[in-house]
Amino acid sequence: MPQLPKRLQSIDVLRALTMLLMIFVNDASGVKHVPEWIDHAKGNEDAMGFADTIFPAFLFIVGLSIPLAIKNRLSKGDNARQVLFYILTRSAALLIMGFYHVNLEDYNESAAVLSKPVWALIITLCFFLIWLDYPKEFKIKKYVLVGTGIVGLIIMAVLYVGGDAKHITYMHPSWWGILGIIGWSYLVCAMVYFLSKGKIAALIVFLLIAVGINICMHTEVIDNQFPIVGDMASVALVMFGVVTSVGYTWLAERDRTRQLWAIFAIAGVLLIVGGLLIRPYAEGISKIRSTPAWVFICSGITLLMFELFIYIVDVKGKANLFKIIRPAGTSTLTCYLMPYFQVYLLMLFDIEYPEIFNNGIIGLMRSMATAFILIWLVGLMEKKHLRLKI
Repeated sequence: MPQLPKRLQSIDVLRALTMLLMIFVNDASGVKHVPEWIDHAKGNEDAMGFADTIFPAFLFIVGLSIPLAIKNRLSKGDNARQVLFYILTRSAALLIMGFYHVNLEDYNESAAVLSKPVWALIITLCFFLIWLDYPKEFKIKKYVLVGTGIVGLIIMAVLYVGGDAKHITYMHPSWWGILGIIGWSYLVCAMVYFLSKGKIAALIVFLLIAVGINICMHTEVIDNQFPIVGDMASVALVMFGVVTSVGYTWLAERDRTRQLWAIFAIAGVLLIVGGLLIRPYAEGISKIRSTPAWVFICSGITLLMFELFIYIVDVKGKANLFKIIRPAGTSTLTCYLMPYFQVYLLMLFDIEYPEIFNNGIIGLMRSMATAFILIWLVGLMEKKHLRLKI
């Protein structure tokens, strides 16, 4: 039985594949006449499409990375205050970007000074200016560029107009967007890990609390959602990743290879089965409503995929099979923001794909090609040291 590696490449590969699929399903949402199972299920349906498994997988991977990132900072000599600052600033960055993206959805182009594409492109450029991973020698230039980005976001907030002719609105948090959900969930789970000093018993207890709250809210035991974290579904998904990561480290340090394969496989299957069993009693399966069945099933699928990638990438050393999408795992936030340039530049110049590329299998192929091209561009940007880092 091969020895378990102490450091994992599989997390980067799994993150890269998830980001590739996230770009694909987001782009494919505009393609007509595609198989129903590919798209998101509707909010009132008891169903789950392929697209509904991508975001929870990403949250699970966020959890996988939390213990490794915090341990890495401590090993480099950071004290508790510096680690806490690291957690808070990462969360704040995600929340700020999520806040702007949410308001972008309600942008009133007819009432605003700037067109929607221009406003979207400027805020995305500002994100890059603020959170670019600047070389150390860029000391003065960095402060100038970061300051420019901050001023740019403030100006965009002042110029923002949302709503409609009957009800004009200005920037406000209706919800927090994808990045904001990640930010809040990361903040809660990273703080739990940090304060518990990574003790697996404490982490499991918190995971059970998060899962319990999610179940109670969807079985009407609890009526009101919590501020910020809602029904705890996203927190539970991240915590499943945290517990998995800590469990892996504990088993790897003791060379308990056989136990790891068995525990991860059994846990993954039990989560899927548990989701199917609770489905009739807790509002079915739904990503939109973040039901317990959706949380359990997606956690189980991602755990099994993680186990598979540990074997392929870390044990068998086949990381090069995924070399083409590697930048999506190492510059993930950059990859996430690249479609905003793509979509809004096309909108700005009024460029539309020929109808054949928006339909059926050809449309899906175009969406997958778009995902690969954007990741390839991010790879080129990496070589020029143009990547976001939070």
